[in-house]
Amino acid sequence: MHLKRAERRFKLTTSDYAELVAFRRSLREFTHFSEAAAAAVGLTSKHYQAMLVLRAAPDRHGPSINDLAHELMIKHNSAVGLVDRLARGELIVRVPSSDDRRKVELQLTAHGRQVLAKLAAMHRDELERLGPGLKRFFAEVPRLGLVGASTTPRRRSR
Repeated sequence: MHLKRAERRFKLTTSDYAELVAFRRSLREFTHFSEAAAAAVGLTSKHYQAMLVLRAAPDRHGPSINDLAHELMIKHNSAVGLVDRLARGELIVRVPSSDDRRKVELQLTAHGRQVLAKLAAMHRDELERLGPGLKRFFAEVPRLGLVGASTTPRRRSR
């Protein structure tokens, strides 16, 4: 009985649940694809995400390890290990900061840019494949009452 009241209170229908299931399935499909694509070139999903962060940095300075940790929502020491592995693979380099000699900035190497471009193109193609379903979901977001909904606090993970 309480469940039906909750569904009425939040104006949820079976169709709403089906939309949410479809959206979550699309997310899982994309994540599965992304992990497999990264593994095919010898990387983990976190490696790929870190490289994306470096390439997307808007200014001429690369992000710091702290910036990377914040963006990936991981602890600083986890980001250091991630950077160490990427540097050993000659995908990124640490460059002394021109603004603060105590800091280093992270930049992709030419090899890293090449690997990232290949992966990013594959990911773009996969998003285009999933796009119609995602567009349908986002078109339904206002009706589902998800606009302006509070989000759960960001968790930091390893």
